[in-house]
Amino acid sequence: MNHNEKLDLKIDTMLLDELTRSAEKMNRIPLDLYQKYSVKRGLRNEDGTGVLVGLTEIGDVHGYIIDEGEIVPVDGRLEYRGINVHDITNGFQTEKRYGFEEVCYLLLFGTLPTQQQLDQFKSLLGENRALPNGFTENMILKAPSREIVNKLARSVLVCYSYDPNPDDLNLTNVLRQSIELIARFPTMVAYGYQAKSHYFDGKSLFIHHPQKDLCTAENLLHLIRPDSKYSRLEAETLDLALVLHAEHGGGNNSTFTTHVVSSTGTDTYSAIAAAVGSLKGPLHGGANLKVMEMMADIKDHVKDWQDEEELSGYLAKILRKETFDGKGLIYGIGHAVYTLSDPRAVLLKAKAKELAEAKGRSEEFDLSDRVARLSPGVFKKEKNSDKVVSANVDFYSGFVYGMLDIPKELFTPIFCLARIAGWCAHRIEEMISGGRIIRPAYRSVLHNKEYVPVHER
Repeated sequence: MNHNEKLDLKIDTMLLDELTRSAEKMNRIPLDLYQKYSVKRGLRNEDGTGVLVGLTEIGDVHGYIIDEGEIVPVDGRLEYRGINVHDITNGFQTEKRYGFEEVCYLLLFGTLPTQQQLDQFKSLLGENRALPNGFTENMILKAPSREIVNKLARSVLVCYSYDPNPDDLNLTNVLRQSIELIARFPTMVAYGYQAKSHYFDGKSLFIHHPQKDLCTAENLLHLIRPDSKYSRLEAETLDLALVLHAEHGGGNNSTFTTHVVSSTGTDTYSAIAAAVGSLKGPLHGGANLKVMEMMADIKDHVKDWQDEEELSGYLAKILRKETFDGKGLIYGIGHAVYTLSDPRAVLLKAKAKELAEAKGRSEEFDLSDRVARLSPGVFKKEKNSDKVVSANVDFYSGFVYGMLDIPKELFTPIFCLARIAGWCAHRIEEMISGGRIIRPAYRSVLHNKEYVPVHER
């Protein structure tokens, strides 16, 4: 079958409509039953905080304090292994070096590496960036996908077949698998994109070899660009984005998925592929795409980008579901934990400003900054709510990737190749400290029914 042909599904549309209506009717549980049985929908408490289901020493996300039972907003704080991510970032930026590999080491092993340890770890990653023999040709190019995240998940599962010892849960073996995946994710993502671009978009196919002496950010830019060229500022900006996306506590959906699947005793590839699938969701890793679409819509409909009254009025229309996608959401504003600020957004915004000045796109940055600044007030007025919201990291990451000329199909995959570090660290923590299969309860609210023979139905 030609890769551009659509599948001709042999399903009667009227029958499918009937089955759909039946499925929808039989799977809709009345909302009042969730209240009756005190169900923690989405594993959330009534005040929106997460249900405590585990302990971790890997990452800490702090966005508010509880004072006499009330949530008190505070500036956000993100820590990796107890170290403030702001201090980590300031450390490697001040020393004019890349930081993602150092963060990977910190997350996996719990301590900041010495220069010798860091050099050894970077060398280890460099030696493992290339995919196994035949992998690219047989597993990526011969089965391209329109969706790069799905291609990545498949590639992760395929690694099982190339691993001589895939099921061994010995810590040494799992660490070896983790390091290989961290090293190979940029290559898998880049080759998956190149295959998609060639077979579905009709563009030339570029397969560059990963370079052992390049960092993760440099390698990705080298692999996705036809001429392999990039500036130091571009690589620094992407590196920062990877650092800020590497870990976000055990409760985010994809990391919790890693804990859940790992608790069964399954192999590394099954656990990580499940996490990749989780991150693909638009409510998780795909949010920055919606921010980009929203900002494009604002640019088209707001005549004077500097007119705060006009801009606020259009944001109000978005919240009232009168424009854009009709969902009533200002994408990139608000977070499940952070209130006054998202530390990742603060750090990425500063780098985005620097990159925008270098790229001649300061007007676009200023517009984004106004939207971020005005949105909380518009939200409060339109929703008549005292909930404190601010711009999150997704608000700026899409803009940054756009300035880096990174195709939008790669936005979520980049999130994956950053978060693989946190996933692997949490998998190891679950294996060592978890000890029990994660198995929450679901209560049946359906009354018993009698079986009816087929000829009597």
